[in-house]
Amino acid sequence: GPARGDEYERRYSRAFPPQLRARLRDAARGMFAFGYDSYMEHAFPRDELDPLHCRGRGPDRGDPSNLNINDVLGNYSLTLIDALDTLAVMGNSSEFQKAVRLVIDTVSFDKDSTVQVFEATIRVLGSLLSAHIIITDSKQPFGDMSIKDYDNELLHLAHDLAVRLLPAFENTKTGIPYPRVNLKKGVPADSHNETCTAGAGSLLVEFGILSRLLGDSTFEWVARRAVKALWSLRSNNTGLLGNVVNIQTGHWVGKQSGLGAGSDSFYEYLLKSYILFGEKEDLEMFNDAYRNIQNHLRRGREACNEGEGDPPLYVNVNMYTGQLMNTWIDSLQAFFPGLQVLIGDVEDAICLHAFYYAIWKRYGALPERYNWQLQAPDVPFYPLRPELVESTYLLYQATKNPFYLHVGMDILQSLEKYTKAKCGYATLHHVVEKTKEDRMESFFLSETCKYLYLLFDEENPVHKSGNKFMFTTEGHIVSVDERFRSSLWEDILPGEEDSADKAKPNELKAANFSSNCNRVPDERRYLLPLKSNYMRQIDQMVGLI
Repeated sequence: GPARGDEYERRYSRAFPPQLRARLRDAARGMFAFGYDSYMEHAFPRDELDPLHCRGRGPDRGDPSNLNINDVLGNYSLTLIDALDTLAVMGNSSEFQKAVRLVIDTVSFDKDSTVQVFEATIRVLGSLLSAHIIITDSKQPFGDMSIKDYDNELLHLAHDLAVRLLPAFENTKTGIPYPRVNLKKGVPADSHNETCTAGAGSLLVEFGILSRLLGDSTFEWVARRAVKALWSLRSNNTGLLGNVVNIQTGHWVGKQSGLGAGSDSFYEYLLKSYILFGEKEDLEMFNDAYRNIQNHLRRGREACNEGEGDPPLYVNVNMYTGQLMNTWIDSLQAFFPGLQVLIGDVEDAICLHAFYYAIWKRYGALPERYNWQLQAPDVPFYPLRPELVESTYLLYQATKNPFYLHVGMDILQSLEKYTKAKCGYATLHHVVEKTKEDRMESFFLSETCKYLYLLFDEENPVHKSGNKFMFTTEGHIVSVDERFRSSLWEDILPGEEDSADKAKPNELKAANFSSNCNRVPDERRYLLPLKSNYMRQIDQMVGLI
């Protein structure tokens, strides 16, 4: 019979009919609507929807140590706020306007809630800023998202929240912030001095936008100081950072260096800060970090689509020695191909994405941790995370290869089949057994549904309006705008070059791997992004065949 490779070509490289695509776009929209409407009906004004019991939940006041809940739920209608810009991206102006009014009229941050600075920043602050930018955009690319008599209320709310987060940056000897803060009382007396790299070092996009919108450098200054402090603690042997650090001593408590939980968005925000603000030092740090990641974390054959050896994989190593620390990868790492697309390293992104997609195909979801040596989940739950969809969307935008539409269809169908609940969508407690947990994280509406929708909506203003957009690490959309590129102040930190040294937006391409953009030969542009023998190799590696 025909070679096995043909199965892959038969399945994936057919043209993707526009009608199917429109149907999937509507399905993604319907998925968002079911989650959002269920939240509004059963849960608002509480933070999250319990999709199995059809009720709302807020912080766990009975058990302050329940950080899984309390880090994120601040008693401020989290899910409504996190979903704002998804409504706009889907063109639903009536619901967007209604939701913005609700936030303005009902949300207050004057709450006795102890939340994680990072979570409050990316989920709440970022969404308020994104919605504010959408409302005040004179071009209104998404349709009429203006609010009658709008007086910058969302910007004021964002400012109020950020001021309540600032105490985390005080009384720390390194400048690295405390991980948690009480919105009324500041840093709790019994606070730990330990924080993770991503939590402390991924605040610069939101704090920087806020500073530039307000003309007040404080917020960007503290966020930038934290990034520089972490950067200065990297190993002088490998150039790598660990994942947990003591904010008073600068001692690395967690010496694992990887691309997953605890580290992921630190790297993402070095690049995205540069894209948004044009500060050259951010790009220099990113390029340095990326080089060290390639040198020390990447395993497998050198090229994605040619040669012998294992498929490329990024592993967790000791930050000082570069030695392998364990044999698991976590689902958050699936964001990395999307980041590689942004710097033009498309070939490598194709390979890494294929690995995560193979794991998805095996389980119909991504386990939180997957052990590539044992070919089994180490931590088996799936909380509706967006990272694989995000990378799929960005790879589709970069390659326009219909393969990624097939991937999106697979993901959408698995979500419908395994996670749909009585009202909303539920976390999978176990990806093998497909048991559910009574939780719908706010990022399901802010990211998972948004990226799926955009993947299938070719005509979306995000793609067609001529505006340039960037997504925050919580999927909030921000226009890449001149007004964010000019500092309102000089010398944010001592010893910095003056602003004449600001890179122009187009310098990014020159500095980064532009050759890779041309490395995809013509005959492959319409076939599979990854040769079928390599796909089969990956499927074998995760126990699919």
